[in-house]
Amino acid sequence: MPSLQARALTPQTAETDAIRFLVGTQSLRYDNQIHIIDFDDENNIINKNVLLHQVGEIWHISTSPADKGVLATCYNKTSDTKVMTCAAVWRMPKELESGSHESPDDSSSNTQTLELLCHLDNTAHGNMACVMWEPMGDGKKIISLADNNILLWDLQESSDKAVLSSSTALEGKGQLKFTSGRWSPHHNCTQIATANDTTVRGWDTRSMRQIYCIENAHGQLVRDLDFNPNKQYYLASCGDDCKVKFWDTRNVTEPVKTLEEHSHWVWNVRYNHSHDQLILTGSSDSRVILSNMVSISSEPFGHMVDDDELSDQEDQHQEEKIKEPLQDSVIATYEEHEDSVYAVEWSSADPWLFASLSYDGRLVINRVPRALKYHILL
Repeated sequence: MPSLQARALTPQTAETDAIRFLVGTQSLRYDNQIHIIDFDDENNIINKNVLLHQVGEIWHISTSPADKGVLATCYNKTSDTKVMTCAAVWRMPKELESGSHESPDDSSSNTQTLELLCHLDNTAHGNMACVMWEPMGDGKKIISLADNNILLWDLQESSDKAVLSSSTALEGKGQLKFTSGRWSPHHNCTQIATANDTTVRGWDTRSMRQIYCIENAHGQLVRDLDFNPNKQYYLASCGDDCKVKFWDTRNVTEPVKTLEEHSHWVWNVRYNHSHDQLILTGSSDSRVILSNMVSISSEPFGHMVDDDELSDQEDQHQEEKIKEPLQDSVIATYEEHEDSVYAVEWSSADPWLFASLSYDGRLVINRVPRALKYHILL
C-alpha cells in the first residue's frame, strides 16, 4: 500500500507519561485510518497501531484532555453528490488507550476499529472546521466551528450523546467561514479565539459574545491560532501572508511582534506548554521552524539564577546580563519534509519533543534543540 496522505495531527492530550501522537489520513481510494504513534524515547523506537476511520478523509483531529481513549475528528462525507465536513466523537479500543512500547506483530491484519460515541449533529450548521476541548476540563465540554457558527456542546456521562448548550453566528458581509479556533486555558476557560478570512476574534463562551476583534490580522487568510499557556492575554496567529504574529488581546491595534521566516503559507503555530518562548511553526515551504521568542515570553530575562550560587565576579556579570533582555532568534530550521507541513505539535508528555506532519504522510519527531531525526512514512 502506498504512503497515505495526511494533514491531521494531535498529541494524546490526556497521556502525560508516554510520548504519543495521533495522525489522521486523507485518502479517497482507501479506508481512512488513525495512526497511533508511540515513541519509545530510551530506545529510539517508533511503534504504530492503526485504527480504521471508515467515514471519510480526516481534516482535523483532537483528543479529550481527561480520557485517553476519546477523540474527535472532522471528516468529509459525500451524500447526494454533495460533500459535507462532519464531526464525531470516538473511542479507541481499551487496550490501545495507554501508550505502549509493543508494536503488533503483523500490523496489516491487526487493524482495529473506532467506536462511534456520537455525531456532533452537523449538517444543520454547515461544514465543521474544527473541534476544541475545554482545556484542563473533564472532557465533557467541546466547541465546534461550523461555517459561520460557534457551537458549544455538552457531552453526556458516557460521551454517547452531545447536547448543544449554546451557539452564536458570525453576521455581516464577506467570507464568514471559520478556518480555525483555539480555546484559551486562561480566564477560567471562558474565552476562545477564532479565525475567519483575515480576521481574528475573541469570544466569551458564557455570553457567546465577541470580546475583541483584530481585523486584517494578516494580509491574507489566517490559518491557525494558539494561546500562550503562561501569559493570559497573549495570542499567536499565522497565515497565508507567510507571517506569524503575536498579539496582546487587550490592545489589538498592532501586533506585539511579527516573525517573517517562512517563504510560503504558514499552516500552524504552537507554543511550547512549559517554556512559552519556544514557538513551533510549519509551512507550505516544507519547513518547520523553531523560534525562541524570549522577549514576549513569561521569562523575558531568561531563567534567573539564585544569587547565592554566584561568586562576586559572576555576580557582577550576572547583573549586567539581567539588564539586557535576551534576543529573539530562530533556534533551528528543520528541512526533513519534502511536502507542505500541515501540522506541528508538541508532545503532551515531554516538553522537549515535537512532531511535524507533511501532506505526503511523513511524520518527523524531533527534539529541542539538537534533534535526533526519526522519519516514518505512514
